[in-house]
Amino acid sequence: MVDINRKVGKRIRNCRKDKGWSQEKLGFESGLHRAYVGQIERGEKKIGLINLEKFSKALSIKLSELVK
Repeated sequence: MVDINRKVGKRIRNCRKDKGWSQEKLGFESGLHRAYVGQIERGEKKIGLINLEKFSKALSIKLSELVK
């Protein structure tokens, strides 16, 4: 079974790249540190619902799309 943290992180990375954004840009737009963005994208850290919502808003994508 694929680890949910890696799966969500990969989805965030794909959405970020679709916008042509760097991790630093996503961090700025979401109010989160760029190092944290990288850790989430690699599945190294567990993401909480509040931060998942921050990514969702920054990327202009429904929260449900990030966990699909």
